[in-house]
Amino acid sequence: MQSHSKSAHDKHTAKRRWLDTHEAGYHKSMGNRQIQMIAIGGSIGTGLFLGTGGRLEMAGPALALVYLVCGVFSFFILRALGELVLHRPTSGSFVSYAREFLGEKASYVVGWMYFLNWAMTGIVDITAVALYMHYWGTFAEVPQWLFVLCALGVVATMNMIGVKWFAEMEFWFALIKIAAISLFLIAGVVFLGIGTPVAGNTTGLHLITENGGMFPHGLLPALVLVQGVIFAFAGIELIGTAAGECREPEKMLPKAINNIILRIGLFYVGSVVLLVLLLPWNAYQAGQSPFVTFFSKLGVPYIGTIMNIVVLTAALSSLNSGLYSTGRILRSLSMGGSAPKFMAKMSSQQVPYAGILVTCGIYVIGVLLNYLVPSRVFEIVLNIASLGIISSWTFIIVCQMRLRKAIHAGHAKPVSFKMPGAPFTSWLTLAFLLAVVIMMAFDYPNSTWTIATIPVLAVLLVLGWFGLRKHAQEVKQEQQIHEAPGSR
Repeated sequence: MQSHSKSAHDKHTAKRRWLDTHEAGYHKSMGNRQIQMIAIGGSIGTGLFLGTGGRLEMAGPALALVYLVCGVFSFFILRALGELVLHRPTSGSFVSYAREFLGEKASYVVGWMYFLNWAMTGIVDITAVALYMHYWGTFAEVPQWLFVLCALGVVATMNMIGVKWFAEMEFWFALIKIAAISLFLIAGVVFLGIGTPVAGNTTGLHLITENGGMFPHGLLPALVLVQGVIFAFAGIELIGTAAGECREPEKMLPKAINNIILRIGLFYVGSVVLLVLLLPWNAYQAGQSPFVTFFSKLGVPYIGTIMNIVVLTAALSSLNSGLYSTGRILRSLSMGGSAPKFMAKMSSQQVPYAGILVTCGIYVIGVLLNYLVPSRVFEIVLNIASLGIISSWTFIIVCQMRLRKAIHAGHAKPVSFKMPGAPFTSWLTLAFLLAVVIMMAFDYPNSTWTIATIPVLAVLLVLGWFGLRKHAQEVKQEQQIHEAPGSR
């Protein structure tokens, strides 16, 4: 038995050594300032700035509770990812961890599902950039495709130059978002503290109790919103990819991850609580940022222009992150034999340019499709992206559970940064993600059709797997040589 245990330990150690070779060539140039901002940027996006208005209209003050619950589970997912990162920092993130603990097939599935998520999200982001630019009358006559190409060109160029440029762009994008939400929080607290009426409404708790309470439309609308809100936090897992190019991941990542739950609590929950205490919840509506609604009631000049700059920044930030993450994920897949061989190529600047260019090509094609297909079909395609993020988060939790098992068996070293409450919180998070999928199935028509596409995606993944057999066999032979006794 002891001999078998030692053999399993040696095999796992050899596999980790082979996986570490995947990190060769990356620059470890991200500092604490940039890592902190990437963590913040991943948790704040258009879901907060634009989506909150429609969600308040649908669920009322209960939205604060929905944000809180989804934020807690997002934190558990990040802590699970943090445990994996401290075990072995890698730009392949959960794709590499799935390869280590679950095998190449699992790595293949989670990698391509995550790529699908960013491919669909990026198409919407790049289209949104053009629409936001048309907000200003000066640019009304400029063709939409021109804005699309300019935005894609700038973001792609920054990603191609090097990781430091990506990180610097993300730093400033995040800073703009934080400044905007901080301005609202400060103004809201001042108005609430002084008791100054807003648009003739006295501020305070009575705005909740006098307008139907916490659940003005009942519990069901709040439950339905969970699936939309959980996707507003999509992007928080980007910090796991960034860990592979971080100077001191063991020191920087735990602090950044722990701070995320505080920011979610402050920016999401705090903002909704303030919004419903400053104005009746039914003053907010879909299609308009609730922050614009509030400041417009105060008569603040140019608030529409200011908020348009913020949402434009949020869209560019998401586009920037999508190119960064897909480039690294596709390279990790290729290194394991789960993507075409050319996607493993690196530039002289240590950038996985092949994967970035492939993603850029899909974005351009996607914008063309956006003009051609009916809006409902496009929404269904976009909803498919949600399956990508759910599968990615599920694999993070499963890999964390397998890491704990490997540590218990002595096949991996213990880590100091552990997921709190595991394994109970691990199972609870998996149950929550399953519940989200079930709720999607009953959200007719778009989300129902999204769930119905799972068999189609499964067929495509199977066909892709068999199409990559030759490359996968070559990689497997290379791995066996690397793991052979005496090899280093």
